[in-house]
Amino acid sequence: MFLDELTLASLSSEGVVPDETGSIGLWRIVVVKNLPYKDMRRVGKVPKFLAQRLFPSAMYSIWLDSKLRLNADPMLIIEYFLWRKKAEYAISMHYDRTCVWEEVLQNKRLNKYNHTAIDEQFYFYQSDGLLKFNESSKELVLPSYVPEGSFIVRAHTPMSNLFSCLWFNEVNRFTSRDQLSFAYTYLKLRRMNTGKPFHLNMFKVI
Repeated sequence: MFLDELTLASLSSEGVVPDETGSIGLWRIVVVKNLPYKDMRRVGKVPKFLAQRLFPSAMYSIWLDSKLRLNADPMLIIEYFLWRKKAEYAISMHYDRTCVWEEVLQNKRLNKYNHTAIDEQFYFYQSDGLLKFNESSKELVLPSYVPEGSFIVRAHTPMSNLFSCLWFNEVNRFTSRDQLSFAYTYLKLRRMNTGKPFHLNMFKVI
């Protein structure tokens, strides 16, 4: 579990402190310092997308947002979402939206990020070929263009690692709203690597 010093102090004030091994329950605590961004949402994308860099010996990783709790054996999760589907990357679809155009409007409506920055990102993606999601298209390669993003299961394969790095690059280059850059990153990866399939399992939240 990655925590900054402020969050660790907040937990400690509530009586939740690491034990002598540096763990809280089953979680080994990693206190991060010298953070690369002032925007904490953007800081959170480092462990979210770059687990293969943080843990170079790991074969798999599971990302859980802070609103989720792990209630199952991690190996069962890997088996269900990756091995059973013959996938190397699994991510949930958004429960309500499928099109980036809708996600852009919602981000603006809720003032999730600076509107000018969102427009700059969105216009660039359109100029580079991003089209509206059309579920009746014969060339549809994703069941949705908008992920939920709070739960990701990955095998650290070359294509999975490449996708994660490319997605992080978009978050670093534009806004921290990673739902906006998911489809663009995935579609461009497919377009630029036609001979190297990337096995993605995008599933509905039940």
